Amino acid sequence: MSRYLLKRTIMSIITLWTIVTITFFLMHSIPGDPFRKEGKMPVSVYENLLKKYGLDRPLSEQYVIYLKNLLKGDFGDSMKSKVETVNDMIRRGFPVSAYLGLEALLIALVFGPALGALAALYQNKLPDYISMIIAIIGISVPSFIMGTVLIQFVAKNVSWIPIGGWGEFRHTILPAIALSLMPLAYMARLMRSSMLEVLNQDYIKTATSKGISKSAVILKHAVRNAILPIISVLGTLISNLLVGSFVIEKIFGIPGLGKFFVQSINNRDYTLIMGTTIFYAIILIVLLLLVDVAYIFIDPRIKLTKEGR
Repeated sequence: MSRYLLKRTIMSIITLWTIVTITFFLMHSIPGDPFRKEGKMPVSVYENLLKKYGLDRPLSEQYVIYLKNLLKGDFGDSMKSKVETVNDMIRRGFPVSAYLGLEALLIALVFGPALGALAALYQNKLPDYISMIIAIIGISVPSFIMGTVLIQFVAKNVSWIPIGGWGEFRHTILPAIALSLMPLAYMARLMRSSMLEVLNQDYIKTATSKGISKSAVILKHAVRNAILPIISVLGTLISNLLVGSFVIEKIFGIPGLGKFFVQSINNRDYTLIMGTTIFYAIILIVLLLLVDVAYIFIDPRIKLTKEGR
């Protein structure tokens, strides 16, 4: 087990380094720089700005300096903000994005597997058709379109649900629903197929033949085993929720990290682009690592081979 954890940790570090390297050189390969968009400025001022942010140095030297600062947890100064560093922006914006993402995840976790299990138990019947229609809509309709639809048909007709803003729980209702539909639909479809497979297993038939109640068989045996595939993709779904909130935050005027990410691209703010990208990469890698480890404990059928330890 310890060897497996060490191996996965090393792979995670290599993956993160690869993302940092590709993002750094890809970003600097784009023509122009953050200060050309400021309009006409004296050459001396322009050169001083390049020197201040180290952009006058060779690219390889900039890369080494950035890696050293990154190891200290320093994402650098924003090239546009005069009062906040990239770390300050992440500390201010991420809790908002995380709150919205976790609320959407909770909605997806409650209703996604439930719809999938219901569809499997009533295969080719009305509950199955309704569940799959919801799933198809959730997968087919992008979250930003769903957000616009919710604003048009819900927020405009329900006075206590605001169209946008942030500060109270009611501000999170519509964006959380819009953000949760895709993972909810994916979980429902995954749970349905997994549940159908589990219900046809011999141990389910054996438990039923022993006189165990149908509800006990479903909850203790069928659902418990059918939900394992969802756990295996949970890390990716969580990261997708956090990243997917960028557009939703823009639509509903939410002051999350997505706001800074969009601004950094528009302003070509190198340090902010790098900071937000790497920050989300770290979250994704850590979540995938945790899910891999948790999956081993949750599913006793998985045994680490000698090579995988």
